[in-house]
Amino acid sequence: MTTDAYLAAVDRLRLREFPAARARSAMVESGPGFHIAGLRVSQEFWDADLAEVAEAAEEFEAELTALVQALSLRWGEPETVDLADHLERSARGLPVPPPLDTLCGYVPRMHGWRVQGRWIGVGVGQGDRELPFQLLVAVGEGR
Repeated sequence: MTTDAYLAAVDRLRLREFPAARARSAMVESGPGFHIAGLRVSQEFWDADLAEVAEAAEEFEAELTALVQALSLRWGEPETVDLADHLERSARGLPVPPPLDTLCGYVPRMHGWRVQGRWIGVGVGQGDRELPFQLLVAVGEGR
């Protein structure tokens, strides 16, 4: 996908109503007050060499940088949201509110904006070395 296609997907998700209960459809997970979508997902890396993994990481980071730049032109500079504390809380069995409970397992940090009563965040992550890279967008009620 191109940056324009990513922007169109962000816009569709930003305008979408939130469901009353958690639901999943294709690449979108939604729940009361949030949506999470995989804009792009790589293949898995079970038998990949480190060079292949590094190349994919660079490619996804470049796409994230381009998307952040495009969104910043619309909404200004983003704030950076570090999800490490939420991952630590989750690992200790402590409650983490949705969608942070899902996001912190994949994305170490997100770039976020507040727009018309909603927050929009984008980030790249990989749940584990063998798992795919994901370029994610999350939309939530005005946090």
